[in-house]
Amino acid sequence: MVLLLDILTTAAVLFIVTAGLMMIFGVMKIVNFAHGALLTLGAYASFVVTQLKLPPLLGLPLAMLAGVVVGMLVESAIVRPLYKRPLDAILATWGLGIVIGQLIVMAFGREVQFVEPPVQGALAIAGTSYSAYRLLLVPVALALCAAMSGLLSGTRFGVKTRAVIMNEDLARGLGIHSGRVRFITFSLGAGLGALAGALITPLSSVDPAMGLPWLVSAFMLVMVSGHSMLSLLLTCVVFGACQVLVSTYLNPVLGGLTIAVLAALTLRIRPRGFAHG
Repeated sequence: MVLLLDILTTAAVLFIVTAGLMMIFGVMKIVNFAHGALLTLGAYASFVVTQLKLPPLLGLPLAMLAGVVVGMLVESAIVRPLYKRPLDAILATWGLGIVIGQLIVMAFGREVQFVEPPVQGALAIAGTSYSAYRLLLVPVALALCAAMSGLLSGTRFGVKTRAVIMNEDLARGLGIHSGRVRFITFSLGAGLGALAGALITPLSSVDPAMGLPWLVSAFMLVMVSGHSMLSLLLTCVVFGACQVLVSTYLNPVLGGLTIAVLAALTLRIRPRGFAHG
């Protein structure tokens, strides 16, 4: 039972961490390498709330707000001129991630910090005691998937977004402001990245370099799953299960490499990932 719960909660964490990156990649075909730094930013927003003795849940909207504001600035000042040069955009966001990391070090130092979970204690499931906060992340991930899928497929903004994805020139000809769609998408994706940082913080320590390992996993998952939120969720379940099984039965170090190895093998067999048939 513990193994099943580990798989479900690991898949939930992976989805939460990757959703913001997927949002940006799905529309812009740009991998935001500042995603790890945005995660770290969200984690420190949660840490600040803890230090101020405020309710821990307040860290979530604060992290989201910080991510959206940074996303708006980054999109308008750095990413917008580089849409036609995706490689340059990748390098620019990578450099930006380093800058954000250094600013965090200047503000908070390099010390490892800890944040209390908003929900403490354990729940008994089928005679097994399991972390209540980890379990809470499963419905959070499902709600996030439903909300993002609904936004992209069931709203006017979603229709415009799909039009930009399929044929930007035609979308412009139909009067869709593709620049605005990109601006909103990037800002929302950045906000989701920071929110993810605040959500995963109680499960690990907070430090200026915490976002990098998550960035690697998120990048691999996005490359494999294409641009569908549902496809991303299924990929997180499959890869998360493999990671937990390898960590449990073989070696935790090998478990940490599982997602990267599986993604490389998958892309070798299906260069365009799962979502493209």
